[in-house]
Amino acid sequence: QVQLVESGGGLVQAGGSLRLSCAASGTDNSIYAMGWYRQAPGKQRELVAAITNGGSTNYADSVKGRFTISRDNGKNTVYLQMNSLKFEDTAVYYCYANRWKRGDAWGQGTQVTVSS
Repeated sequence: QVQLVESGGGLVQAGGSLRLSCAASGTDNSIYAMGWYRQAPGKQRELVAAITNGGSTNYADSVKGRFTISRDNGKNTVYLQMNSLKFEDTAVYYCYANRWKRGDAWGQGTQVTVSS
C-alpha cells in the first residue's frame, strides 16, 4: 500500500502563511487526483482542495483566494500554499490520493494551528 507522507504544519499568527507538502512513497502510476481534507475539533471533516493529474483544481468556498494547491505529477507530490491564515483554519490537515481501481490513500495528518 502506498504511503502518503505529510509535512509543513505548525503554529502561525493570523494573517501568516504555511505550505503543506504530501509525497506518495514509491512508484504509483494509478493516482489520478490528490488533495487535502481537514478536521477541526468538534467539526466534521471537510474537503479543502483537490487537484487532478491534468491540473484541474477545486477549493472549498472558505479558502478560495487564500489557498493554492499544486502538484508535481512526476513525484506524486502535492502542495497546499496557505496564505492569509485565519483562526478558523486551525485543524488537522489530511492528504489523500484517489487511485484508479484501488482504495483511496490517506496521510497521517499534520496539525495547523493559527493564533489570533
